[in-house]
Amino acid sequence: MAGMKTRAFSLQALSIACVCIAALLDCGAMPALGQTENTVHHAAPSVANVYPLQDGFVDANGVMLYYLALGRGEPLLIVHGGPGASHDYFLPYLLPLARHNRLMFIDERGSGRSQKLEDPSGYTVENMVEDVEAVRIALHLGKITLLGHSYGGALAQAYALKYQKNLTHLILASTWSSTKELNQVFMRMKEKMPAELRDRINRMEAEGLFGHGLDYQKNRYTNDYFVAAWGEGYFPYLYQNRPDPNYDPVAGGNISWDLWRASQCRRLFWWEIMMSASRPCRRRCTRRLPDRR
Repeated sequence: MAGMKTRAFSLQALSIACVCIAALLDCGAMPALGQTENTVHHAAPSVANVYPLQDGFVDANGVMLYYLALGRGEPLLIVHGGPGASHDYFLPYLLPLARHNRLMFIDERGSGRSQKLEDPSGYTVENMVEDVEAVRIALHLGKITLLGHSYGGALAQAYALKYQKNLTHLILASTWSSTKELNQVFMRMKEKMPAELRDRINRMEAEGLFGHGLDYQKNRYTNDYFVAAWGEGYFPYLYQNRPDPNYDPVAGGNISWDLWRASQCRRLFWWEIMMSASRPCRRRCTRRLPDRR
């Protein structure tokens, strides 16, 4: 279905997850596993209710990665969805966690304020795992709690498989561990849509989601598709009985489309492409992918 699903699915679920996370972290329900010697101890601010922002860049394996730090307490490093989104959509939803955690937001390579790559082959889960580790080391964070949302949850799981010793906790929000089962969920959602809406979405996908409108619009989805898929189609699943008055399906398309398109037929994002691309593109992508488990 919509190529933006890993970001949009969903801020409501993310908000609910954050309430649970806050309760767990604030109350100490998840015991820490200990800190390494290089843990940073931040000086207490002069005013107890003031939380200064700190931001900058880490040169991670030759790629300049943007980070933003806020709060007091043990480090909670947060990786966003997309791929191609940024840390921006976490705010203001995660702000309450800053009272008891040192929040460390990063923009993944090619996303947000971080450096873009001229060679798209550098956009891999493996490289992004090493980026997270480079940030942890450069900022002297010691052991961290790692929170991954949507696509960031897949990245967080990959990090945990390699660097479990560097984690105190792993928090997964609105993400997946099986791309096959994730796709089945979205197919069931589509089947339950009204027939007219489902036919409209199918027609736009069959015509191809790119190449429409003016030159600057051709490398992104159309507004009509965003409204149909994420406004009419998925909105009931995103918010159910608690609609968000600030929700805008078109604004959800504010991502790094150059990263998205460059990575379309790469193995890194194949589960997204199989749901969003037109049928001819799905066949081309499938032939290029050596492993589709």
